[in-house]
Amino acid sequence: MPRAVTMPDSTVIAIELSAVVIAMESATPTVLLTRSIDRCRAPMLPAGDFDPRHHRTFELGLRDRVAHQTGLALDYVEQLYTFGDQDRLQPDAPGEITRHISIGHLGLVSQQQTPRDEQTLWASWYDHFPWEDYRHGRPAIIDMIIAPALSRWTNEAPDEATREARRQRAQLAFGLNGARWVDTRVLERFELLYEAGLAPEAQHHDQAEVITTLPGEPLMSDHRRILATAMDRLRGKLRYRPVIFDLLPEHFTLSQLQLTIEAIIGCRLHKQNFRRALDRTGLVVPTGAVDTTTGGRPAERFRFCREQWRQQMAPGVQTPLAHSEYQ
Repeated sequence: MPRAVTMPDSTVIAIELSAVVIAMESATPTVLLTRSIDRCRAPMLPAGDFDPRHHRTFELGLRDRVAHQTGLALDYVEQLYTFGDQDRLQPDAPGEITRHISIGHLGLVSQQQTPRDEQTLWASWYDHFPWEDYRHGRPAIIDMIIAPALSRWTNEAPDEATREARRQRAQLAFGLNGARWVDTRVLERFELLYEAGLAPEAQHHDQAEVITTLPGEPLMSDHRRILATAMDRLRGKLRYRPVIFDLLPEHFTLSQLQLTIEAIIGCRLHKQNFRRALDRTGLVVPTGAVDTTTGGRPAERFRFCREQWRQQMAPGVQTPLAHSEYQ
């Protein structure tokens, strides 16, 4: 549990560091999770208490905790957000007044590393957010399950103004009634489902009714919200910073780069437009080697031109999408 500090009013403040560690496995973005020994609780993100006596910074503390808990060394780390909603965790003892603060971080590794023990595992982030994967068209779950459930929630609103506000939120979040799908609204979509009582995690906060049959594996406490925040950050950031290359091996093909971007944003790219835009950035240069394992014509291998990016501070990769139904 997070290190606790007792305030003058007897409220206990507990601070932890949590990590969303992302790696690619084939064309699947995976997240590192840990589970309880008895496996009777939902999995959780790697997390541990912040020790100000031994951790000079939050990032160093986070790296240390992840290494200790999972045996993994992170390539890229950035702070996400501070999560401190009241009652985000159940109290340890009856009558205890504790404010649990979690400082979330995003960590990237260029390949899956074997976890230290069997309680640590890699899982597709789409196991937890199946409605976020638009690569093969609009996910059926949206129109078959989510839209009807949100419609019922909308109709249960106490007045017309609230009904209209809920209707507009659902439409914009999930691309309903002709609205476009926007990939960087992961957190907005999850918080809407949570507020509507459609996420199992809402049960902790005494929602009147929770539909637990909604596809998507829950995580402990608010860790799925932390994961949604990380997905939002990564989807947006790869467009203005070249963080996508922290998820790739040193040498890669352009098809591998495109598939990795598509896996992260959950949308297909227009191949020709993507490559034209990539050429203009100067972010990748050929290595002179080819990949003969593709099963067809050998594909040229490239590398990330980090020195060029440092000199000109080129933006991230452009993402011209293949279909107009999403932005």
